[in-house]
Amino acid sequence: MGDRWAVEVDRGVCIGSGMCVNHAPDGFALDSARQSHPATPETDANEKVLAAAEGCPVEAITITLIDSGEAVFPPEE
Repeated sequence: MGDRWAVEVDRGVCIGSGMCVNHAPDGFALDSARQSHPATPETDANEKVLAAAEGCPVEAITITLIDSGEAVFPPEE
């Protein structure tokens, strides 16, 4: 069984660029205010969701491992 991720979008930081939807259309959506939100708050580890987080111009997306709470993105320094 693979890793499970918790995916969050800081809506106070999100600028609605839509890059997350471009990278992972099944993982993110924009609401009527053009704010991003994850399609589901928990997902299997997924390269497209990670690419969306990495490609967010304001780093509004965080991903953590559900089991341990360890940061996947942004990585802990």
